Order: sequence, then structure tokens, then C-alpha cells
Amino acid sequence: MSMAPEAPASPPPPQSWLVNSWLDRLWSSLAAQGRRFVTLPNADLPRLERARQLAHALLGGRGEASGAALAEALHHAIDDLTASERNAFLVYLSGNFGPDPARLQEAADAYLASPGPEAAAALAEAATPPRQELLRRMNMAPGGTAALVAMRRHVLARLPEDRSLQPLEADLRHLLASWFNRGFLELRRIDWRTPAFILEKIIAYEAVHEVQGWDDLRRRLAPDRRCFGFFHPALPDEPLIFVEVALVHGLAAAIEPLLSREGDDASFRAQEMAADTAIFYSISNCQSGLRGISFGNFLIKQVVDELQAELPQLHQFSTLSPVPGFRAALEKWLAAMPAERQPLALSGEERAHLLAAASVAQDTQEAAPDSHAEIAALRAVLAIPFWWQQEQPAMALKPVLLRLAALYLTGGFEAVTRADPVARFHLGNGARLERINWLGNLSARGISESFGIMVNYLYDPASIEANHEAFQRDGTVVRGASVEALLAPVPPSPKWLARLGRSRVA
Repeated sequence: MSMAPEAPASPPPPQSWLVNSWLDRLWSSLAAQGRRFVTLPNADLPRLERARQLAHALLGGRGEASGAALAEALHHAIDDLTASERNAFLVYLSGNFGPDPARLQEAADAYLASPGPEAAAALAEAATPPRQELLRRMNMAPGGTAALVAMRRHVLARLPEDRSLQPLEADLRHLLASWFNRGFLELRRIDWRTPAFILEKIIAYEAVHEVQGWDDLRRRLAPDRRCFGFFHPALPDEPLIFVEVALVHGLAAAIEPLLSREGDDASFRAQEMAADTAIFYSISNCQSGLRGISFGNFLIKQVVDELQAELPQLHQFSTLSPVPGFRAALEKWLAAMPAERQPLALSGEERAHLLAAASVAQDTQEAAPDSHAEIAALRAVLAIPFWWQQEQPAMALKPVLLRLAALYLTGGFEAVTRADPVARFHLGNGARLERINWLGNLSARGISESFGIMVNYLYDPASIEANHEAFQRDGTVVRGASVEALLAPVPPSPKWLARLGRSRVA
């Protein structure tokens, strides 16, 4: 019986949120000095009222040291609130500290009367809510950045139920997008020598393919694997996003071989030296409070540069990606399909296989060639338990689902669904839709989301920018020859073809 490896030895993580980084040490020092210069609200006040008074005191102050002390006290006061009190405080922040209406009206009238740079600047200043300045000052506290990220996480969770939080969410997003821009991020390679408290977070934050303990993580950090993450100076021990990479020969079509733990370090090093392709098989965002603030596009491009410098023999950079929206979108699309239209574009042989598999599943005669028999047959075969483990239904479904996946990923379902989020991310970053893989992910999640289908998005450094511009300009999906072949039999739709036909890549 194999034993899971022990976690790598490392120094313990920082025990106090006050000393997580040099920034925290700076603000801790200022806060300590500033306590001499401030008078805090009475500790006997109701918790919510005390937090409100501290917010006003912080916004009304001027000194850096006293400001750091007030910000520290405000964060402690927020931490002491009950869940309902915290919700009420966030609503209070969102509903107050907005722009002065009279000042804003005056600035708007001045700009309309005499447009110009100075009037525009005055209008922008008047329109900026004082709440943004309050949040900036809250960031001066030791651990302030982490606390504001946590605040936005809470706001985002409450927002669907309480739209009054929208102004606070807008200000938090605006400020965090500035504080977490690419210029402040540090790329780090994560390997078995990385401190254990960070490796534990990699296990916890992995969002695509769950890490099955330390043994699994060690395989993912073996010589023929790479892991890179972005970190921020204010959160030095918290990955913001990380990507896992497999070094292989040729494009990978299935996830299971990449997650397999068979082999030893010698064989893994041999695979590393023989590799000509880097497969990005998992990208995980770690901080839900930073949702909507994109790091992944920078991460992939920088990792490509890092790998090219380290391993010059690599000439292909691709993902092996899920298609999380495919199944739900297909069901909506088929339900909306007019009864007189046959959307599957099957050859005679493909249709015969599908109808035969459906007739076996339903224990009936093969359907007549009229009506909407193909769609009914498709639904019947998909209803077969564990169809992917059976030769006849799997063979019958393969050409149908691959073609429909190609149609979905190139915008052919646009009447009833938005673009797939993973596809939108990679195509927007300049990748090419290179290949669609049959039964690439046989996990329960892979089957339920996309019938097991996975996709290779190819990052060609020579064409990334052109592909990105084409997609951003008009939604053009640049695609490989194998995807083109899947689309060839699809009946033309003028609106879809207008988008699809602008760019074709062999």
C-alpha cells in the first residue's frame, strides 16, 4: 500500500494579520504612533453605532498616523459586528457617503455652459463619491487590503438579495481593480519547495480538478508539471490565481492521463525532456472578493514566456478546457428549435446509427424519417444510463455531439444562450479554437456539464494579438481545421455565418 507523502517542511505561516507584509508593517507602525493623536468613540456605544462613528471620523481626519489608527479601529469594530449588524453597516456605507447633489449639479451646469478640460475635471471630482476616499483610508489599516477584499466578497454574496449595495460594490470594484492591476502582481512558480501553508491553499482553491490530497498535489508538481500563480504585495501568502501545466508530446485529448499518478521522478523527468507541448489544464481564481477583476489573461501569456525561456523545445501551448455551459445550452436550443427544422446536419450513416441506438433504448421500431425524429432520438440515447460506457450509444452520439459542440462554441446557439464562459475567456485572450475532444472528461461533473467533451484552445504567440483583436472587434472565432470540418455540414444561418466566416485558420 502506498503512503501519501508528508507535507513539505516549511516555516509556519505568519501568526498575526498585522505582520503579513512590509506594507502591513508600515501601517502597523503608523497606527501605533497614531493612537496617541485620536480619541476613539466610547467603547460602550452599541456596536453598529460605534462602527458608523468611526467611519465618519476616519473620513474627516487628515493625518496619516491618526488615519491608520482610526482605520485599524474601524476594521476591529466591523469584525465585532454580528452578521445582521454587518449587513446593516454595509447598507449604511452604500447608502451614505455619496456625491453632494448640489455640488454635482453645479459642476454639471458649469461643464454644459463651457465644456473644457478644467470643467470636465471639476465634474469628475464632484461625481466621485466620498465613499471611495473612505475605502482608501480603510486600506491604510494593517491588513486593510485583505479586509476590503473580504468586504467585497460579502457584498457580492448579498447583492442578488439587496440591490441597495450596488454603489458600494461599484466603488470596491473600481478601487480593487486599480490596486490589483498587473503592475503590482508577482508571478511565482509553485513547486514542492513552496511553503506548506501556501500548498495547502492550492489544494483548497483548486476549482477545476479537485486535488486528492498531498500525493496528488506532489504529482501535479512533478518535473513534467508546472504550477504558477500571481501574488500581490498586500497579500503575500495568498495566491490570487494559479495555473497548472502538463508538459507532454502533442495535444492532450483527455484529462485522466494528465492527472494519473503512475511513474516516478526519473520517468517524469524523461517526459519533461521529451515534451514539445505545454497543456494548461486548470486555472483557478482564488479570491472571490476579486471576482470580475481579470488576472488570467496576463497569467497565461506570462507563463508562456516563462516556459519558452526555460524549455526552448516547447513549440505548442494549449489548454485542455471544459465546456461548462454546453449541456444546458443544448437543451435550451433544442427546446426552442422549430418543429419543421432538423438542426443536427447528420449524414445518412450518422442518422441511421442514432435512430438504431434510440430504437434499442426505447425497445421500439426505428423512427420514420419525417417529423423531428433526430431530436427525439438524440434525447432517447442521452437518457441511456452510462451511455458513454457502451459502444453503440457512444458511437451514435459522437458525431452529433461533436458537431453541436462546434456549433455552440462558434456562436450558433446565440439565440438562446450566452457564449460559454471558458470559451469567452480563452478566445478573448487570443487563443484559437483548435480541437474538440470526445469523452475527454468522464468525471460526473464532466458528463453533467458537457457530455464529457473537452476543448483545446491553442495559444500561438505569433497570432495571439490578431486573434484577440478579431474576437473583441466582432466576435470572430478563429478555429482550426478539425473544428472547421465539424461545421462543414451545418445548414447556413446568415447571421451566424456573418460572424463565423470572417476568419478561418487551417
